[in-house]
This record gives sequence, C-alpha cells and structure tokens, in this order.
Amino acid sequence: MTSVDVDTRTHRQRLLDGLAASITEEGFRETTVAGIVRRARTSRRTFYEHFSSREECLIALLADANRAMIQQISDAVDPGAPWREQVRQAIETWIACAESEPAITLSWIRDVPALGAPARELQREAMEGFIAMTQRLTDTPALRAAGISPPSRQTAIILLGGLRELIATTVEDSGRAGDVTEVAVRASIALLGPA
Repeated sequence: MTSVDVDTRTHRQRLLDGLAASITEEGFRETTVAGIVRRARTSRRTFYEHFSSREECLIALLADANRAMIQQISDAVDPGAPWREQVRQAIETWIACAESEPAITLSWIRDVPALGAPARELQREAMEGFIAMTQRLTDTPALRAAGISPPSRQTAIILLGGLRELIATTVEDSGRAGDVTEVAVRASIALLGPA
C-alpha cells in the first residue's frame, strides 16, 4: 500500500468519524458538510474528493458500521458452546453494538428511509451480510448435533427483520435496546430451534 493510499484511507476515516461525531452531537438532519470537515479537521475539498454529499457519507458510515457489527457478532459466538448459548451470545452482541452508538442506531431508523434508492441498496447489502452471518453461525457441529440446520433465506429474513424492528421501535420509544434482550433471545431460539 502506498502512502497515497494510506492518506486516502486516513482522510476517509476522519470524515466518517467527523460525521459520526456530528450525528451524536446534533443528529443527522442538523449535520452539515462544514460541521463534518470541522470535526474531521480537514477541508471541504477533501470531503468532496471522497463523497458527493453528506448523504453519501452517511451511507458509507453505516455500511462500515454494518461490517463491523457482523464481525463483532461473529467473533463473539463460541461455536463450541451449547446452541442456546450461541444464540444468546449473538443477540447480546448485536444489542451491545446498537447500544454502543445510540445516535447512529437512531440515524438508521429515522434518516436512512428518507435517502431513497442509495439507502435501499445499503439496506439490502446489510440484510445480505446478516443473512450470510446467520447461516454461517448456525452451521456448526453443536447446532447440527441438536438437530438444527442453517435457516432458509426466508426464515433468516423473518428473524433478522423482526430483531431489527424490535430494536428500532424500542429505541424510537426512548427505551434501551438492552431492554428487549430476553424476548429477542427467546424468539430467536424458538425460530431457530429444532422443528
């Protein structure tokens, strides 16, 4: 990797961090490109070298956050643990990720639907990543021994969509995502468990 590549990645990450800080402090609707570059300690020119708009920057931030969340959940699940414990590990990590950045979680809920087609692509990519993760995490010896096979794509969508909506409505109603941990674990076990 060349020093130009490193500088490009560094500037991009600083801009994403600047956007995240602005969302946390002001919310996305009040965020401006000027506010992003001020927090990133860079220039508008640098911003526009990476992103065409603050909306495009938000999509990039959330895409990175999704990849990070999928990795954290995957890393948290012990494939040798009893299957119900594996489900709990995955759900608790998902909820911990949502709680670690509540402003970003709220931005997903409130701001992404208003972004149109580019956001729809983001939502589809996120769902595909979570489906693949769910199928990979449920394809273990411990789960097969319990009579559980990876869920179908449709079942994974029901599970993931339900969990996402449960967290979203809880957070929108000023609750904590952690308030729904037990019901999320129970519902996931019921859906994934042996037929």
